[in-house]
Amino acid sequence: MEIALIADDNKKELLAQFCIAYCGILSRHHICATHTTGSYVADATGLEIENYMPGSGGGLEQINARISYNEIDLVFYFRSTNIAKETTEAEQDLFRLCDVNNIPLATNIATAEVLIMALEAGSFDWREFINPRSAYNQRKKALK
Repeated sequence: MEIALIADDNKKELLAQFCIAYCGILSRHHICATHTTGSYVADATGLEIENYMPGSGGGLEQINARISYNEIDLVFYFRSTNIAKETTEAEQDLFRLCDVNNIPLATNIATAEVLIMALEAGSFDWREFINPRSAYNQRKKALK
């Protein structure tokens, strides 16, 4: 599966801890992330992560573009819970695009754990029909 990781500054440590806990599951999938988040998680876990630009420098828009082409299967976006932080247009686009393309989106640790357990159980195999050209699904077909 194609998994996107995004975390606001005050949630990067939490996302890294989540990825450490579920490194075995995540290692079997292709992961992309905004630059700082991807570097932070890769350093903490050793996972191979495709880094895009920093989130504020266009990285979120890069992930949104992949979502709009239905090339992402699962998104973990650990958002700030600070009331003063306004939702940006790119964040609103992310939420809308995930809804339009039926892409599961976790914005907190509780939902992320439910989704990662579902991923491990094979509950997202239906994405193979939605996203047949993903690198993950191409590898899966090659093994059959």
